Amino acid sequence: MDNFRLEEMFKAILDKLESIDGKIVVKKQRVHPLDGDALLDNQDMCQLFGVTKRTIARYRQKKLVSYYMIDGRTYYKASEVQTFLKKKGKDAAPSASVPAPTPEKSNPK
Repeated sequence: MDNFRLEEMFKAILDKLESIDGKIVVKKQRVHPLDGDALLDNQDMCQLFGVTKRTIARYRQKKLVSYYMIDGRTYYKASEVQTFLKKKGKDAAPSASVPAPTPEKSNPK
């Protein structure tokens, strides 16, 4: 192998390692980013509430739930979500495991 090809391969490996390192940093931020509180993403919220992503977006628009933007992604503090659930009359612990969504009941006509 010539030196030029070898340098290209090392550069590609270094680029990939930097990409992985960036992803690890984001994961670490998600675990204990704000005051040691866990963060939930949109998918976690959809599963917790049993609603669609659009409904979660409406909650944000109406300022019913606080959210944080980190690297262009939306996150919610587990403690604030728990407070929101208590206000809505649903006592749950989002910092624990996120429950599976409940099936929607069909309305007979």
